[in-house]
Amino acid sequence: MFDKVLIANRGEIALRIQRACKELGIATVAVHSTADADAMHVRLADESVCIGPPSASESYLNIPALLAACEITGADAVHPGYGFLSENARFAEILEEHEITFIGPSSEHIRLMGDKIQAKETAKSLGIPVVPGSEGAVTTDEQAYKIAGEIGYPVLVKAAAGGGGRGMKVAHSEDRLSVALSTARSEAQAAFGDDALYIERYLAQPRHIEIQVLGDGRGNAIHLGERDCSLQRRHQKVWEEAPSPALNDEQRREIGETVAQAMRAMKYRGAGTVEFLYENGQFFFIEMNTRIQVEHPVTEMITGIDLIIEQIRIASGAPLTLAQEDIEFNGHAIECRINAENPTTFAPSPGKIRYFHPPGGLSVRVDSGVYAGYSIPPYYDSLIGKLIVHGRHRNECLMRLKRALSEFVIDGIETTIPLYAMLVSEPDIVDGLYDIHWLEKFLDEH
Repeated sequence: MFDKVLIANRGEIALRIQRACKELGIATVAVHSTADADAMHVRLADESVCIGPPSASESYLNIPALLAACEITGADAVHPGYGFLSENARFAEILEEHEITFIGPSSEHIRLMGDKIQAKETAKSLGIPVVPGSEGAVTTDEQAYKIAGEIGYPVLVKAAAGGGGRGMKVAHSEDRLSVALSTARSEAQAAFGDDALYIERYLAQPRHIEIQVLGDGRGNAIHLGERDCSLQRRHQKVWEEAPSPALNDEQRREIGETVAQAMRAMKYRGAGTVEFLYENGQFFFIEMNTRIQVEHPVTEMITGIDLIIEQIRIASGAPLTLAQEDIEFNGHAIECRINAENPTTFAPSPGKIRYFHPPGGLSVRVDSGVYAGYSIPPYYDSLIGKLIVHGRHRNECLMRLKRALSEFVIDGIETTIPLYAMLVSEPDIVDGLYDIHWLEKFLDEH
């Protein structure tokens, strides 16, 4: 096992990783920008190192500074959390070159799944169902028109190196395709430095279903069920739950085993998530995230398995000790992402928190890195915490969530808590009848 882990992240995920390390008896190193000097992850770590000014490119994305922090503190492993360098294959390689363990998959798998075209081809070869579309990058408009005509409109034009909804445009008819191509290509180049695109069938009312996996790199892999992440705004997840209200046990077992078998064939190492669009009883592969997810707590709540601890154990060289038959799913869990944003306009709301009172009680969990008196800097993602609740069944979970939201007080800044207080009583949400477009339509009407 590792002696000391450097956590190359900030906020609630840095705290989450610290807690797992401490339960394993591992010392922790926090890194921080000058803007995060008073952050909770810095206060609770065994050691801390300032790695640069507020800009993420000069601090949390600064690989030489992170390496220097490892050398100064003697850290023998790095956990990247999510975002920042968590899916940077070169970062993983550089750490290994310096005999520092990257707590995550191999650089080969990060690189393979980071390219959406290669990921789709790999998924298809492993027996994972994919959305009909181009076999590779679309290099000319003529090629795009031909493929779109074959698979039928509407089509989705996507950046091959994309993420977060950038470089993604819908063409509902042939006369709209040219604008979609030029706009997506321009956005992709600006966001990722790569204007490669691909085209696939656009699904009208799908749900977003993802399968959590664990593998030990030796050919052993299991799935830990699905999460439903269909409530989204501008392709960003807002509310996640497990299990999905849309699946039955047979569908759950079938897609779970399909994904687990693929991970065994890949000899995948660590935690990962395979994401799908689900419509009319069919699953279609979107992408694979080779890291821990923001929404991982809902899986932990229904399985009782600490995914961060499993990541660390596997990275240390331990084999997977869990078999598929060991995984038991109990009850229902829902997570709400609490952002420092106006709940109506979603404009960022950085500033000083005057009062912070998280909810408590049975089966209520709050993962947050803020406290009363803390000033939220304007330089980073607006996520400041996550409220996760568990119940014996979905209705109990919803009622517990409603109660917990009524107790959650964050004063001094605006947050998205009022949005969730409204959503939890909406009939479609209560009945589980929503898709990836539902929230956008709801917000337009309100």
